[in-house]
Amino acid sequence: MNIQAYWNAALRQNAGAMQEFFAPGAVINWHNTNECFTPEEFIRANCEYPGNWTGKIEKLFSLQNQIITVVHVYSADQKQHFHVTSIFCLDGEKIASIDVLSTMDTSSGRSTPTERQRF
Repeated sequence: MNIQAYWNAALRQNAGAMQEFFAPGAVINWHNTNECFTPEEFIRANCEYPGNWTGKIEKLFSLQNQIITVVHVYSADQKQHFHVTSIFCLDGEKIASIDVLSTMDTSSGRSTPTERQRF
């Protein structure tokens, strides 16, 4: 799976491109909010989120059928910054599941334990 292409599609909020990455029956778990989404629900939430976003992969680990990314996601106006850790489980070249954890960065660019959302 081309994880850079996935993140490019997600950050550009390109629903059609995102859909191509998911296996039938995939699940996406947002642990910060204790929500579980189908790919369609996840893509809709991602693509309808207000504003324009960009980001970069800061860490990438590939382990057999898993990919783990840490991505710095930020608004185009640079006012909002997040770090998103995603654990992708793959079925061949498709995403079978994603477990997502995110933190909002402070103005200093660093998250502190008291600002992290807990589940």
